[in-house]
Amino acid sequence: MPIVVTPLKEADIPGAIDCIQAAFAEDPYNRWVFSDRSAVSHTDSGSIQFTGPYPVHLTKLRLTLSAQFSPGRNRVSLRIRCLWGIRNALFYVAKDTAAESEAGRARVLGVAMWMPPRKADKARSWDEWTQGWVLWGRQVKMNLWWGRGGLNVKRYYIWKQRQAQAQAALWDDPEGYYFCNIVTVLPSEQGRGVGKLLFQEVTRKADEDGRKCYLESSRDEPNTRIYERMGFRKVKEMDCDDDGELCKVGQLCLMVPCDPK
Repeated sequence: MPIVVTPLKEADIPGAIDCIQAAFAEDPYNRWVFSDRSAVSHTDSGSIQFTGPYPVHLTKLRLTLSAQFSPGRNRVSLRIRCLWGIRNALFYVAKDTAAESEAGRARVLGVAMWMPPRKADKARSWDEWTQGWVLWGRQVKMNLWWGRGGLNVKRYYIWKQRQAQAQAALWDDPEGYYFCNIVTVLPSEQGRGVGKLLFQEVTRKADEDGRKCYLESSRDEPNTRIYERMGFRKVKEMDCDDDGELCKVGQLCLMVPCDPK
C-alpha cells in the first residue's frame, strides 16, 4: 500500500475529519469531555449544505442547540481547527495513493498536528495574536449557531487548567518543544506503520534542530507502549477530576536525538 505523508491542504480536510472522528470515537478524554451522549439528533432523509468561507455538507443531520453530542457540530469545529492549523501548525495527513475516497481523492489514513517550538523568552507575534482571535471568533460563531454539541464546558476548563499546570512544571527547556496536539490513524489501518510515518515527519525536524518533542495521551494502552517504541518516555500523569469523574492523561517526552525501534 503506497502511503505518502504530505502537509494538510483544504481538499484533505473532509478525509482528515472522518479519520479523527473514527479514531477518537471511544477515546477516554473524548468521552469524558463530551459527556452527554444520551442521544444524537437525526432526520430520516435530506441534507444541508452550508456555503461561504467554511462550506460543510452534512447528511441526515439536523441543526440542534441541545447539549447532546452532535457529530455535525463536531465536524464544523474540526474544520475550523484544520483551517487554522494549515497556517499556524505543522499539520500532516497520511494518504493511500492507491485508494480513493468517495470524493475521488486519495484516502486519508492518518492525521497529525504539531505545534512548533517556541523559545521561552520569545513573545507572540502580531500575526499569531491575530490568528488566535480569528480562531476564537469562528468558534464563538459556531457555538451561537450550533450550541455546545455535548461539550462539557466545566470539564474542558478543568483539562485546560491541569494541562497548563503540567506543562509549566515539565517544560523546562528554554528552546521549547515540538508539541504533538493530535495524532490519529483510522482504526482499520492501525498496526501498519502509518502513525510512525506521521511522527517521523516532525521527529526528523526535532533531531535536526536539537529540540525535544512532547505529547499527551488519555489512552494508556496500547498508546504509551507504541510511543515508547518511537523513543518517548512517560514523565507524568495528570488527573482531570470532575467530582470523582476522572480522566487520566499521560504526558510523554521525546529526548533528542530520537531513537525509534
